[in-house]
Amino acid sequence: MPPCFDVFAWIRAGDRPAILARFVERYVDRSDPGDPRFEAFLRTFVAETPSPGDAEALADLRRDADADGAFSLYLRAKRFYGAIVTLTQEGDIVLGLSLDDPLNDPDTERQASTVLARLMAEFDGSAGMGGVELPPPQSLREWADDGQVMLRAGSI
Repeated sequence: MPPCFDVFAWIRAGDRPAILARFVERYVDRSDPGDPRFEAFLRTFVAETPSPGDAEALADLRRDADADGAFSLYLRAKRFYGAIVTLTQEGDIVLGLSLDDPLNDPDTERQASTVLARLMAEFDGSAGMGGVELPPPQSLREWADDGQVMLRAGSI
């Protein structure tokens, strides 16, 4: 997998199903989402009609077994290298897009900054961040960690 420049927008979860549905419709390759748990995610968090076994399937996406409800789902995107949906420990949403950057091109960071601003505006994000191979934050504590962060915008 080539290196990617990842951008994330922190979205306060108002109408979570509508926000997630819009992101999926706009950015996710629904014909080939790349993760078999995508349908469980849609049933549980968009349609709000989970099937038996969906909770267990989605629990596998947690980075921390103790972080009840926080997970990230990596998906194939329509116009980007990837789309990432994260539900945080606080109940908010972090929406992410990955830009392919195999050559560490400085133009990619500029493009990422533009994509981040657009993503924040489109989904009314309160804050944004970006970096190369940046893991999606699943909590405010992780959001505050500047370790790999190259871009920041707004505040939570």
